[in-house]
Amino acid sequence: MITMSVQEAAQAVSGRIVPVSDGMRQELPADLAVTGVATDSRQVRPGSVFVAIAGERVDGHDFLASAASAGALAAIVDHEVSGATLVQIVVDDTVRALGALAKHNLELRRALPGDFSIVGITGSVGKTTTKDLLHALLGELGPTVAPVGSFNNNIGMPLTALQVDPATRFLIAEMGANHVGEISRLTAIAPPDVSVVLKVGTAHLGEFGSVERIARAKSEIVRGLVPHGVSVLNADDPRVAAMASLAPGEVLWFAPRLDGQKGPQKNVGNAGPRAAGTLVARNIEIDGLDHPRFTMQAAAGNSAGDHGGGSGNNADAAGAVTVWLGLTGRHNVANALAAAAVARHFGMSLEQIARGLGRVERISPHRMAISQVEEEPGVCFTLIDDSFNANPDSMKAGLDGLAAWQPGEGEPVYRIAVLGAMLELGDSEGSMHEQIGAYAVHTGIDALIAVGSDADAHLDALAAGLARGASRESEQRGGSNVSIDLVHGIEQARGAVRDKVHAHSGVIVLLKGSHACELDELAEQWTASSGKA
Repeated sequence: MITMSVQEAAQAVSGRIVPVSDGMRQELPADLAVTGVATDSRQVRPGSVFVAIAGERVDGHDFLASAASAGALAAIVDHEVSGATLVQIVVDDTVRALGALAKHNLELRRALPGDFSIVGITGSVGKTTTKDLLHALLGELGPTVAPVGSFNNNIGMPLTALQVDPATRFLIAEMGANHVGEISRLTAIAPPDVSVVLKVGTAHLGEFGSVERIARAKSEIVRGLVPHGVSVLNADDPRVAAMASLAPGEVLWFAPRLDGQKGPQKNVGNAGPRAAGTLVARNIEIDGLDHPRFTMQAAAGNSAGDHGGGSGNNADAAGAVTVWLGLTGRHNVANALAAAAVARHFGMSLEQIARGLGRVERISPHRMAISQVEEEPGVCFTLIDDSFNANPDSMKAGLDGLAAWQPGEGEPVYRIAVLGAMLELGDSEGSMHEQIGAYAVHTGIDALIAVGSDADAHLDALAAGLARGASRESEQRGGSNVSIDLVHGIEQARGAVRDKVHAHSGVIVLLKGSHACELDELAEQWTASSGKA
C-alpha cells in the first residue's frame, strides 16, 4: 500500500472522523500514517486501518477492540461503536468505502514515476488459472501484485489493489460477477489498461437468467477500460468475439481451438481467416500425465481485419514456439494463450513466454493439483484435486483430464470421478447434472461417486441427478462396467474411495464440485493423512 495519513484515508472514503472518546487521544496527530488495510481483525498489523464489514454470520463492528490491540490506527465503520479505543471513520457503506480506498491507492500509484499497468481478467471459467500464469510471466518484467486464490469480488479485489505500492509494475485484477453491473463497479475502482475475456459459459446461470446476460456482464470489463485500453479476446467464443465492437482501443486475439483439439467444435470461429498476430495453438498433444504440448504461433493472418483486431506490439508476429505446460489439462491451453497474449503485449518474446509457462507447475489451491495420497501403508492413489468450485464447462474439463491420465505404457489405471453438485444453474440445473453424469460415463471412467449431503436436500438431489444421468448413459451403452455410487457427505465419499483403492491398482481420483459440497475439505483430509499438510 502507498502510505497515506488517516485524514487522507477518511477524505478518500468521504468519511467522518470520530476521535477516541476516552480522553487518551483527543486530537489526531498529523503524521499518523496508514500502511495497510484489513477486513479481518486477525490480519491487522500495526499501522493498519480495519474495515468493519457486517456479514451474514459475523459483524466486523464487534471486533474493533481486537483490531485496536493488534495495532490498528483507525477503523472504518458504518456507525459509531461506543467505547472504541481507536479512531473511527464513519461512512454509509463500509464495503463501498473499501473500494474507494483501493481506488485512491491506485490513483496515487499512477501519479508516481515509473510505469504501472492494471490487467483485468474475467470469464466464466479459467480466471484464476490465467491469473496465476500471468502472474508468473509478468513477474519476470517487474514487481507484480495478484490476488491470492479467487479474490475477485467487491471485497477481495479492493484488498488486492491495496497491496499496490510505489514499486509495483503490474496489478492483475481478477473480476468475477453473479449479477450484471458488478464488474462495472470493480472497473470503476481499478480501470484496466488491458482487459482479458476468456469465455462466456453457464456459470451462475441461475443468478443471471440467461447466457446473454452473462455475456453482457463479462463485457463490462471491456467497457471499463481506460481510454484507448487494450482488449484481449477469445476469437473462438462468438459472444466474446462480439465484444470487439465495444473496445476503446487495440484488440488482441487468442484462438485456442485449432487442429489437435478433440471434441465437438460447435459455435467456434476457427474455420475462417484470422487477424494478424492472433495467438493460436497448433498440434495439441497430451502426455500420459495430462500435460499439454502444443505449438504456439502468432498467426500471420489472411484477413487482418477479420475480428477487428490488431497484431500486438512485437515483431515476432509470424513466429512459432513449442510449449510444454507445467500444468495439467487440455483446457489450460486456452488459459496459457490468454496469458501469453498479455505478456507479449508488454514485450515478452514467444520464447520467453514458453519458458515461463513451462515453469508453472502449481497454481492456487484446489485447482487441478496433483498429489499422491497414502491413507494407510500400502494403500495409495493419485489425486487430481479440482475441488475449488464447479460449473458444467469446468466439470467437463476436469473429466477430460481424468480420462487423459495414463501413468505409463502397460501400467494399470482405474479412474474414479468424485463429483459434487454444481450450483447457481437456474431452472436447468437438474438436466445439467444428468448431462454431466452421462458425460462422465462417456469419457470412459471406471467409477463415479456422486457426493450429496445428508444435511442439505438440495445438494443431495443434484448429486442424485449426476448418478441418474450416469446410470442412463451406462444402460444405453449396453450396461457398461462403470461403478456408480450415490453418497451423502464427504465421509461416505472417503469410505467409498477407500473401498475401491483396496480393490484396484493404479487408482486416480478426480475431486470436483461446488464449494458448498466441501470436497476441498476432503482433499485436505487426504493431504493431511499423507503427511503433506
